[in-house]
Amino acid sequence: QVQLVESGGGLVQTGGSLRLSCAASGGTFSAYAMGWFRQAPGKEREVVAAIGRDSTWSANSVRGRFTISRDNIQNTVFLQMNSLKPEDTAIYYCAADPRFHTIVGGTAASWGQGTQVTVSS
Repeated sequence: QVQLVESGGGLVQTGGSLRLSCAASGGTFSAYAMGWFRQAPGKEREVVAAIGRDSTWSANSVRGRFTISRDNIQNTVFLQMNSLKPEDTAIYYCAADPRFHTIVGGTAASWGQGTQVTVSS
């Protein structure tokens, strides 16, 4: 099972940017679909973006603002977040699964520990 460690969260003002990173180890990274999820206080976890071998997907709420990418040499997946809004405040989780559509469907086999993103108004 792949191990995932997120980094890059923090406090940012409305309209600002952050770049999250997720380093993977313990598996064949290129064989996994990767995704970013988030969970805000009092809300259910939601999938934000996913990336497969040659496909990407993002939620309507972040489309045009967030971009997911991956580096199969560094075994890392990224989430570039621009034009951040207070409603983007959440714990962001990196996830991996053999199937792209499993992540798009809202779940995954392996999870990181999460990184806090706070957007101040």
